[in-house]
Amino acid sequence: MHPAHPTSVTRRMFVAGTCGAACTAALSACSTYPVGPAAPASSPAPDAPAQGGPAQGGASLVAASDVPVGGGTVFAEQDVVVTQPTAGEFRAFSATCTHQGCPVTEVADGTINCNCHGSKFAVEDGKVVDGPADSPLPERAIEVDGEEIRLA
Repeated sequence: MHPAHPTSVTRRMFVAGTCGAACTAALSACSTYPVGPAAPASSPAPDAPAQGGPAQGGASLVAASDVPVGGGTVFAEQDVVVTQPTAGEFRAFSATCTHQGCPVTEVADGTINCNCHGSKFAVEDGKVVDGPADSPLPERAIEVDGEEIRLA
């Protein structure tokens, strides 16, 4: 038996009853994160280069003079961030935050920053400066050949 007048309606019930899948799809489109199942850990993303492929080794990233001292540059396509902690010293780290896998988006004020949840990593060694991440960014191998910096 159903009561004549329901006493409370949850937000979920309201959304499901008033617009169903259309609202859910519209709200999902506003999300920063992809919707749907993640790719299996054992298979690379469809457009990702194979391990050891051209983008993994030897790919030219940037001119050394274009990496600011005390800062760095994020290369999202290559999943790498290159920093120059002191003049002439270059380091590289994964551009994927160790908290929940968001891409880091900028290097500012001596830290590599993830805007998803606010984690910050040191440009010198990739260690966590401010969480919620609790693991450092993995280091990536680079080569500096004169003015050119490339993945090793």
